[in-house]
Amino acid sequence: MAQVVGGNVRRLRAAAGISLADLAATCGVSKTTLHGIEQGQGNPTLSTLWALAAALTVPLGELLDPPSAPVEVVRAADERPEARGDAVGSRLLHRVRLRGTVEVYAIDVAAAEQHSEAHLPGVEECIVLTRGRVTTGPAGAPVELGEGDSIRFDAACPHVYRGHDRDNRAVLLMLHPEA
Repeated sequence: MAQVVGGNVRRLRAAAGISLADLAATCGVSKTTLHGIEQGQGNPTLSTLWALAAALTVPLGELLDPPSAPVEVVRAADERPEARGDAVGSRLLHRVRLRGTVEVYAIDVAAAEQHSEAHLPGVEECIVLTRGRVTTGPAGAPVELGEGDSIRFDAACPHVYRGHDRDNRAVLLMLHPEA
């Protein structure tokens, strides 16, 4: 847990453009203590974590939760959290934190290859394959998906789509952050 907290504090501090000394002064901890936390060597108290979260203007969970992987693939056969009701069964595929707009598309992918240019920074794509076989994802590391598989990736880099069967269909979610 110390490694996760330390990495998150370091990442969030850098993203905010705050120096180690300024963050330490803002949250009332010594620079040495803060350096130890960022190195994953500290064991901060809850009050220290709250002070860090407030100084970084993020929810406390942002310090505690490991950052998500840049590309997340879920296979149809993977064990995932499920919930069942009288008429509906659900299976969690991906969690996406976002403030902004989500566009939902039904897409067909032909047995050809399409290269897509990078979208704006912060845009993600989440694809759930409903029929056929498709290779998709970042151009440097595309992944082959089968029916029921899904992928989530940063679409702010070039990416590809290639259908393998005659009838390839998917649901595409385009996740646009707030401007």
